[in-house]
Amino acid sequence: MLKKPQIEEFFARLQKANPNPRGELEYRNPYTLLVAVVLSAQATDASVNKATEPLFKIADTPEKMVQLGEARLKGFIKTIGLFNTKAKNVIRLSEILVQEHDSKVPADREVLQSLPGVGRKTANVVLNIAFGQPTMAVDTHIFRVGNRTGLAPGKDPLAVELMLEKRVPEPYRLHAHHWLILHGRYVCKARKPDCPVCVVRDICQYKAKTVLE
Repeated sequence: MLKKPQIEEFFARLQKANPNPRGELEYRNPYTLLVAVVLSAQATDASVNKATEPLFKIADTPEKMVQLGEARLKGFIKTIGLFNTKAKNVIRLSEILVQEHDSKVPADREVLQSLPGVGRKTANVVLNIAFGQPTMAVDTHIFRVGNRTGLAPGKDPLAVELMLEKRVPEPYRLHAHHWLILHGRYVCKARKPDCPVCVVRDICQYKAKTVLE
């Protein structure tokens, strides 16, 4: 497991390489961010962006989404996996936002998780990006990076999340999950990590590092 000075250096280097990281999902406001993240479960950000670009032009508020209706929504998102269930969840959560939350996305994890289709990871993404809360949304990339590098080992996503909350130095907490997702997506890849170009390769505790061929 990495020690405190190593963790500090780990994030200092990720910050230097990418000072202003951002998620790759396109959105217009907290509501469209919430919808995009719900749609992104078991789907790529690119596939979601392709579907939501025309969708958000006509339905970028809960009221407009409810008016659009489940059947028409399916037409926009049919290229995304599990689109039937996701369409049902998006319409229902939109109805709840209108009826119970004055059409606003709540900045509260428990309330967010009570919405259809919203799990802990989705809630954490929304809280981080829309409301600037230093949450750790642990997806498969962060889970892999946390375990592989020795940064935040854990047997499941929640364990890694809690470890990151404890171990990430305060100045890096707001952007930590973005740095780690992007690092896992483009460098510390699942099948073959690109260790030769990794900015933290000398800190990382992964034993089977790849080398230049």
